[in-house]
Amino acid sequence: MRWINICLLLVVGFYLAAGDIRSSEASYAQENCAGGTCFKEWKLAANRGEAWAQYNLGTLYEDGDGVPKNYQKAVKWYRLSAEQGDSWAQSKLGFLYKTGRGVEQDYNAAEKWYRLAAEQGDAWAQSNLGMLYEDGNGIAQDYNQALKWYRLAAA
Repeated sequence: MRWINICLLLVVGFYLAAGDIRSSEASYAQENCAGGTCFKEWKLAANRGEAWAQYNLGTLYEDGDGVPKNYQKAVKWYRLSAEQGDSWAQSKLGFLYKTGRGVEQDYNAAEKWYRLAAEQGDAWAQSNLGMLYEDGNGIAQDYNQALKWYRLAAA
């Protein structure tokens, strides 16, 4: 349990350092709803169109945290949140397209979602977009663009 808390703190610290500060509802939820204990509340909020709750449901389904792991449901909830401009959901959706989890692997879609999040300053998306450019997956290989996105992620 202690390692989980340490890992959670590191992940939260990374995103805060990247300048992506969540709403007070999302912050509360992430701190107090481990193991899917807030599933019902999040589902209600998600169905009302709350992007933070849609993102959180996607995370529960992706991780199998309090619900059976289901990548297709994770994609559904991430997409709803991402379409509202949530950079975390956009990053996660990019990752799922890149890895082919819950969707057919599609580097072009991964690039689209990573770029949307990266342009909002999401360091994780910037780094992953840099990797796509470095490897030439879904986009033309371009080391200058890779370096640009890596530098932005590290800033």
